[in-house]
Amino acid sequence: MTEYGRGSGSEPWHPEDPLYGDQGWGGHQAAHGQDQGQGQYDGHQQPYAQDPYAQQGYQQDPYAQQQYPQDPYQQQPYGGQDPYAQQQHQQQPQYGDGGWDTGGHAAMPYGAAQQHPYGGNPGEYGGQADHYGTPDAYPPPQPPGRRDQAPGEQSHAQQQAQDWDPDVPQEETHPFFTGADEPADDREAGRRSRSRSRDDDRDEYDDDPRESRRGGGERRGKDKKKSRNGCACLGVAAVLVGGLGVVGYFGYSYYQSQFGEAPDYTGSGTGSVEVEIPEGAYGNEIANILKKAGVVKSEDAFISAQGANPKGKSLQAGVYLLKKEMSADSAVELMLDPKSQNALVIPEGTSAADIYAKIDKRLDLKAGTTAGVAKTKAESLGLPDWADDDPKIKDPLEGFLFPAAYAVPKGSKPEDTLKKMVTRANQEYGKLDLEENAKKLNLKSPLDVITVASLVQKEGKYKHDFDKVARVVYNRLKPDNSETVGRLEFDSTVNYIRAESTLDVGAVDDLRKIDDPYNTYSIKGLPLGPISNPGADALHSAINPADGPWYYFVSVTEDKTVFAVTNEEHERNREKYEQNKAGQ
Repeated sequence: MTEYGRGSGSEPWHPEDPLYGDQGWGGHQAAHGQDQGQGQYDGHQQPYAQDPYAQQGYQQDPYAQQQYPQDPYQQQPYGGQDPYAQQQHQQQPQYGDGGWDTGGHAAMPYGAAQQHPYGGNPGEYGGQADHYGTPDAYPPPQPPGRRDQAPGEQSHAQQQAQDWDPDVPQEETHPFFTGADEPADDREAGRRSRSRSRDDDRDEYDDDPRESRRGGGERRGKDKKKSRNGCACLGVAAVLVGGLGVVGYFGYSYYQSQFGEAPDYTGSGTGSVEVEIPEGAYGNEIANILKKAGVVKSEDAFISAQGANPKGKSLQAGVYLLKKEMSADSAVELMLDPKSQNALVIPEGTSAADIYAKIDKRLDLKAGTTAGVAKTKAESLGLPDWADDDPKIKDPLEGFLFPAAYAVPKGSKPEDTLKKMVTRANQEYGKLDLEENAKKLNLKSPLDVITVASLVQKEGKYKHDFDKVARVVYNRLKPDNSETVGRLEFDSTVNYIRAESTLDVGAVDDLRKIDDPYNTYSIKGLPLGPISNPGADALHSAINPADGPWYYFVSVTEDKTVFAVTNEEHERNREKYEQNKAGQ
């Protein structure tokens, strides 16, 4: 039988069903459980071989207490007549072995006129109580098209079909939109926010039904977007204000640099400060150093003062003794004064021993400190590869401490100053291509070129005579020299051995007795190494000697040196020298 127990299928009807005998809806098949092979339209109820409920012993009508407040099928009468109008249940049915005890029920013919199945009274059948009024009773019959749904689902579908309106916003049920996944406080705040904004947003969503169906969850998202939009506007405003501030600052700075007066101190300053200007520094670098030292107030002020001074571009590297908080004009003028230059100046031709003494004095060190450093750290100071490491060389740094002005700040180390000097010598020697020039001059090594230059520097009294003095050196070094037989015989080498500086070195016979590789009265050729630190002029003359046959020279006056080819001529020149010396 059907899911409601009263169809035209193969299952028997329950004898107590008040609709016993109903053969379905206009000849339609049952939805479930019906026998498709049985006929429904033969005009009478199908007989059954046995009663399947005969052993169940129903003692009472299960539908006796069922009440339906309303007949949902009042608009669907059965032929206008109630086939159950005369049906009365007088007693509880009894069950036997032969089938159902039908009692006083009469079958309703299909051809008869039908009345409302409830006799016009929704509360009972034929005056009795409604058998569908109890919770356990069968539900009222449904049309075949709705028999596949459960009663609860059917009612819900009917309710949706009746109540849905496309113009009315539908309530969202997803937790994301309802706020069920948020904390209770946030949900409450969201409900209050949605309640306040619902009236304000109604006009915005009236034109689009889809927006209306999104409900409160969408509006809550709109509120968050509005909040984020507000923060974004504030951020953009802050960026714009900051950008305007930066542009204004740089604009003002540019105006000040182009048209405004640079900040500057007044007066000649107070106190004292030692400032070192490195080699090759430009005006802006010098200005930066002075500003950091507290000498000038701004770089622009110093650059302007340097440009305004005609000699401003002649500022050189070195150490300057200046004052604090000087005006830019005063600083430029003091730096141009030689008295302010606090550099360590090494004259051309100065020996290494004298340079060590100068460094000790400058750094307030014990005498001999720098000489000891030079002896122990000579190899780490940057000497070139061609520097001779012969242990008989008196000082490996001799000839490599280039004469110039050096910044030697108080508190610095002596090796730092020595390294600066060696570095400068390498720079100057690198410009001369000493190896190639040594070959051209028939010398053994670049060190011999430096040795010749050191002799020229010591023997030559005036720079305009350096070229001729260099030629005397090379003429005496010739193997076929019959005048000196290959010996140089320079007093400067004896003074170097003795660490003296005098014109009266003694008799020649006594000088030849000195056994020293630097004694040019006893050895032939060049001394073992340089005897001084020659300058650029002596180096140039050593590489480019003058042409001439001279073997001798002597300075007869303060500004005059005479050269001779033979020894007899040279002795006459010496007599003039003695006369001038005696007349002084």
